[in-house]
Parts: sequence; C-alpha cells; structure tokens
Amino acid sequence: MTDGAASGTTAGSDRTAANPIALIAVSIRRERERTGLSMTELAKRAGIAKSTLSQLESGTGNPSVETLWALGVALDVPFSRLVDPPRPVVKVIRAGEGPVTHSERADYSATLLASCPPNARRDIYRIEAQPGEARTSDPHNPGTTEHLLLSTGRALVGPAEDPVELAPGDYIAYPGDTPHIFRALAPDTTAVIVMEHT
Repeated sequence: MTDGAASGTTAGSDRTAANPIALIAVSIRRERERTGLSMTELAKRAGIAKSTLSQLESGTGNPSVETLWALGVALDVPFSRLVDPPRPVVKVIRAGEGPVTHSERADYSATLLASCPPNARRDIYRIEAQPGEARTSDPHNPGTTEHLLLSTGRALVGPAEDPVELAPGDYIAYPGDTPHIFRALAPDTTAVIVMEHT
C-alpha cells in the first residue's frame, strides 16, 4: 500500500492544530459565524455567560467538556467539530499515489481516492473540455465538495484563487461551495467529477 497526498494547509493552521485552546477558539468562532448567531444569542442558547464565550473565542478561556458540549448542541454540530483540527479543504493525489489494493486473481488494482461520509449524496459527471476560457463555477450549496479525476489531457482545477495543474490519473478534492474553476490546458481533456452534497 502506498500513501501520498498534498493538501492545502498552512503553517498558521498547523500551529493552531498544535494548540488545543487556539483550535477551540477558531472552531467556536467559525461555527458561530456559519450559523449567523451573535455572541449574545449563542451564549444564551448554550446557557453560558457572554463573557465566557468571548474569552473562549479569543483563546484566553479554558473550556470544560460540559461547556463544549453545550456549545456543540447550541451550534448543532458534533463535539468533535469543536476540538478536532479541521481537515484540509483541498486534497490532491497524483497518479501512482494513494492506498492501492491488488486483486489476487486478475491484473487489477483499486486506489481509494475518497470515502463517502455518512448522510452524503454524490452525483457523477464525465467532463470533456478544450483549451480556452476557463469554466468558472459559482459556489454550490453549503457543504458541497467536488472530487475530480483527470482522465486525459491536462487542466487547472480547484479553488478559483489557487487551482492545481493536473495530469492524467491525478485526483483533487476541493470545496464546491466556494468559486472554483476547470481550465483545459490540452486538446480533448476529459475528467470524471463527483459532486458530494452533505
């Protein structure tokens, strides 16, 4: 089995992941902003003081398990979303990389590119493109992830501000709920795209 992937993480996010209090602060603020709740409203729903929530979001508080559970319930997210480092939002697996399983009876191998999370739906598309203007997509519904496997040609694919150049056999996953592009760099470029909706 061979593993290999490049992901869109930064040194700053690595430092946050190494500091649990900073990670919790970022997570609470991210989830509160996602829901559109004010600090006052979230504190009220969680049954905690607004000053406590303010300290937690600024990274100066030290939350108890009970406080984090109350915040998770108020934000309608699992406890783990407040304490686990966020997963990389962009994942690239180059041709020849990734966990491979071989058949005992045939010249056949399967490479796992991504597993489907619970309660998700996936739509599969075949893409054909020619060089020229990039296909720029507006954000899809919140929680959408796009998985793309380049079949032939070459292409720039992924977040509009930071696409990745892919060759045949390369795989990329990126948020579909932010602007993203597909630009063919060679004639008769083809790909398979899977849109995952949670």
